[in-house]
Amino acid sequence: MGKEVELGKTGIRVHPIGLGANKISEADEATHTEYGGKIIQTAIEHGMNFIDTAFMYGKGESEEIIGKTLKDNFLRNDAVIATKGAHVFQGNSIILNNHPDFLTQAVDDSLRRLQTDYIDLYYIHFPDEKTPKYEAVGALQRLKEAGKIRAIGVSNFTQEQLEEANEDGYVDVVQDEYNLIERANEETLFPYCQKNNISFVPYFPFASGLLAGTYDKNYTLKENQKNKPQFQEDVFYDHVENVDKLRALAHKHKVEIAHVVLAFYLTKKPIDTVIPGARNGQQVMDNLRAAKVDLNAYELELIEQIFPIN
Repeated sequence: MGKEVELGKTGIRVHPIGLGANKISEADEATHTEYGGKIIQTAIEHGMNFIDTAFMYGKGESEEIIGKTLKDNFLRNDAVIATKGAHVFQGNSIILNNHPDFLTQAVDDSLRRLQTDYIDLYYIHFPDEKTPKYEAVGALQRLKEAGKIRAIGVSNFTQEQLEEANEDGYVDVVQDEYNLIERANEETLFPYCQKNNISFVPYFPFASGLLAGTYDKNYTLKENQKNKPQFQEDVFYDHVENVDKLRALAHKHKVEIAHVVLAFYLTKKPIDTVIPGARNGQQVMDNLRAAKVDLNAYELELIEQIFPIN
């Protein structure tokens, strides 16, 4: 499972364990977050070639760090870069824009920050309320034909929005929330993606650390956690108990619970790669261990029973 795989129908080959680069603009000793360039360098040097970023990750700073690191240390084709756009800052407000003119400019801006002449995968980060989805994707198709992007993605689209976006068959990749606690997309987006040979990239794979085995039954919830659905007191301790049931599986495979969780995702048909975040090089190396976990049919069924689709 550690070998590179094709991302859907794109012809682009990626390591099944990628890097979510949403934290690399937040260097901070308190959270053990290294300078982002060092994280990127460690990832690429160890074969983790798929880097997922967005304008919203530090208002372009994540893209800038990736661009500088690639320029200074690697060849452009050493990395597969995915980035996203849709957000516009207006004073203290953020609005969403999918207009073709906006997306065309957003891609050019990302190209400049990334110091490259092409982006491997460009996502519409969130749908807006006005732009017809097929028109937005049509703009990306024209950018693809011009050689500025290699593949087209949409993120946070409902199934109805995805179907409209893919009216002409241009969508290559969908990114949306999916994890063991929130498996609903297995019954909605997954079948559509499989039917149309669209790759599904899950975000929020560990549900804020809950599925990584970070917490136990003695943990006291913090105020800033109590607004998250999975941390509500009536369900949180049930989740902790269920995650603990994966410990024996992790022990058997000589890995951590997080690796078992990522390995489970990679058995799902439309998922070709996962993109856990990393705050330092050690976490990058640790995430790579998931590619070596080979779950058998009995183990997969056991996980599905512990975390049924709600």
